[in-house]
Amino acid sequence: MKAHVVMYSTAVCPYCTMAERLLKSKGVEEIEKIRVDLDPAVREAMMSKTGRRTVPQIYIGETHVGGFDDLSALDRAGKLEPLLNPVD
Repeated sequence: MKAHVVMYSTAVCPYCTMAERLLKSKGVEEIEKIRVDLDPAVREAMMSKTGRRTVPQIYIGETHVGGFDDLSALDRAGKLEPLLNPVD
């Protein structure tokens, strides 16, 4: 079973789209998207949780991955698959 993926995003965000494409290429079928552009309180919550202002901010399970560059680096390092497919 794949880990639960949460992505903080906005309506127009090329990095969010690229992150989603990368995750889907790894077999992730469902990404819980939390839009931070619709409600300032949601953006504040994201910023206090992640310490970052930019989107996307991606969580795989309980792990804060970061943005698209972080996700891509994890993939290149071979560390994305183990996060997505945790051994029970």
